[in-house]
Amino acid sequence: MLSWALTFLVIAIIAAVFGFGGIAGTASWIAQILFFLFLVLFVVSLIFGRTRTPIT
Repeated sequence: MLSWALTFLVIAIIAAVFGFGGIAGTASWIAQILFFLFLVLFVVSLIFGRTRTPIT
């Protein structure tokens, strides 16, 4: 998911350089959403990944 966020960020930068403001804005908005979703899922996996107890 982080790679998709970086991909949309690169698309936004390239579109902004070439003057496509609408595409650049949309791509950066998608990149921000994917990045924050990645962060939320990462924190959730850190919290719930450590609460598992081994079966004895």
